[in-house]
Amino acid sequence: MSKGRSPEPLDFFIWTVEDVGLWLEEINLASYRQVFEENGVNGEYLESLSMFTTEQILRFIRRCHMKWGDFITLCKELRRIKVACLRGEQEVRKPWWAPPCLSMVFVKIARRNRQSRVVSLKLEP
Repeated sequence: MSKGRSPEPLDFFIWTVEDVGLWLEEINLASYRQVFEENGVNGEYLESLSMFTTEQILRFIRRCHMKWGDFITLCKELRRIKVACLRGEQEVRKPWWAPPCLSMVFVKIARRNRQSRVVSLKLEP
């Protein structure tokens, strides 16, 4: 997905384990990158955190050896991304892998597609 660059926030629910690691560095939680990778924490897992029970949250915190304040930071940053997605405030980046002639086509399609993605996010519980 991303090649050493921060992942596109609009796609956080399809982030790979590597994308999550890059994002952790971006939000100053890089010390957890290795343990998140070892536990296979990807975007889909991060998305499901909002539906965790208290017991599951505590188990996650223990497994990842997280400080409570760092877990709160993680949740705040996830919420910030979700809100920005719902408001359509995320920038559409040109993909690193596309040749220049296709980059603009990709951006135009992604902008049009954003509305349908936002609707699907709003329908999630």
